[in-house]
Amino acid sequence: MPHRQNLKTMPATREPASLLSVDRAVFELRRGRAVAVSAANGDRALVMAAEGSSPQSLKDLATMAGGAPYLAITRRRAEVLGLSTTAEVKEGGVLALTLTGGLDAEAALHMADPMTDMPKESLERACVSEVGAHGPESAAIGLVKIARLLPAALVAPITMADSADLAGWTSRRNLMLVDAGDIFQYERTAARTLKRVSEARVPLEDAEHTRIIAYRPQDGGLEHLAIVIGEPQTDTPALIRIHSECFTGDLLGSLRCDCGDQLRGAIGAISASGSGVLLYLAQEGRGIGLVNKLRAYTLQDRGLDTLDANEMLGYDADERVYLPAAEILRDLGLLQVKLLTNNPDKVAALSRFGIDVRERITHAFPTNKHNELYLQTKKAKGGHLF
Repeated sequence: MPHRQNLKTMPATREPASLLSVDRAVFELRRGRAVAVSAANGDRALVMAAEGSSPQSLKDLATMAGGAPYLAITRRRAEVLGLSTTAEVKEGGVLALTLTGGLDAEAALHMADPMTDMPKESLERACVSEVGAHGPESAAIGLVKIARLLPAALVAPITMADSADLAGWTSRRNLMLVDAGDIFQYERTAARTLKRVSEARVPLEDAEHTRIIAYRPQDGGLEHLAIVIGEPQTDTPALIRIHSECFTGDLLGSLRCDCGDQLRGAIGAISASGSGVLLYLAQEGRGIGLVNKLRAYTLQDRGLDTLDANEMLGYDADERVYLPAAEILRDLGLLQVKLLTNNPDKVAALSRFGIDVRERITHAFPTNKHNELYLQTKKAKGGHLF
């Protein structure tokens, strides 16, 4: 994944333009349009989200770019299809997939979407190859992930004779041009530009002395929330819970997960301790978005566990990032914390981003018949400690 690459910090003066170009490209992909990607190695390509492709759009992509389109997919998805180039499935890797006889839109959709029936003939024609970690293929996957679409993209190298001036070439065709580096930096840049935009007192059922502070990145993207209970002190470790939003569990009371119990339980525990903060992060479904989470639920109904379902879609088991949490804690002056969590990855992430986690406090609740397998999977395969 782009946010796990080893990247240098972007100059602050570059951040607004960087975020804006990625946001505009995401909007174009979600509309089913192509965008141009320019990589540091000089490679240039038109890319389009695989799930929004059609025979006509694929034809138009090839005509505009000049190069034959192929499919960029994650190594996870290739492994699921039995097409990985190595025995080891490297987290976050991207591969290029071609079909003998040429790629067609129907085959591309089947390769990208596990909700469709894969024709055996398409698999027999498929071949994957390695691509560079910083090339347009990896950037395309990063872009569709930011867009919360299926992590597969059509890529067509730009080979047209009049494309030497790529900015002019894309402008004449009303195409968005985005730098691959801006895509790779996006999540880090968005987190580092978080600013307080509103704050209000909101008495809660189990914590009447509560304030909610909204943080918004510089590009106007999704807000994260700090639910501040009581008056946490900056000179002693504060009790903290990092909670990723869960529409189905938090709002609807879904029994498929324990998110609603964890949310309300954390508010009660923090209130009972006197003070602390619950960070409510906008990263539904372990970072894959609500639509993909619903797709994962359908795959679970077919027999997969929660982690395997994410990987069947082409995502890693957990795509969440915790830099936003660390940045918000820094803004609140809470550099020492006691963390309510069963997930050791959260402890490691906060520590890596400069937050001193003094203690991990188990945060578990009774199971029900609908979420028993989910919780067992988190323990057995996700490394959660109950």
